[in-house]
This record gives sequence, structure tokens and C-alpha cells, in this order.
Amino acid sequence: MTLDKLPIGMPAVITAVGGEGNLRLHLLDMGVIPHTVVEVKRVAPMGDPIEIFLRGYLLTLRLDDAKTVTVEVCK
Repeated sequence: MTLDKLPIGMPAVITAVGGEGNLRLHLLDMGVIPHTVVEVKRVAPMGDPIEIFLRGYLLTLRLDDAKTVTVEVCK
């Protein structure tokens, strides 16, 4: 499942960060790295962007960027 499909309030673990070049490096610099627990907190009224909680802070991502992040729902 990708991060853009994760329901609000459901914790998941990042398994892979896709994208190419600067986009991938930018996501990694912001702490979006494998084995990190992430949770979608809010979605904008029009559906884009989404706000996620990871590593103790809130991060806003566009859906196009969130589609490059693969997650696995925590059990």
C-alpha cells in the first residue's frame, strides 16, 4: 500500500521510499525513511495535501509525493 491510500488514524511502517533524484533525497532528509512508523492525521478539504505524523512532528505532503512511499499497516 502507498502512503496516499493509508486511512486517517491507522499507523503504518514505511517499507520503501521511491521517487527519483531530488524528490527521494528530500523525503529522506525530512525523516521519511524505511522502518519509521507513520500515521495520517488530516487530509485537506480537496483531498490534497495530507498531513502525516512521524518521528514526533507533523509533515505535510502532496499526494503525488505520498504515492512514492510504500507502507505496511501495523498489526
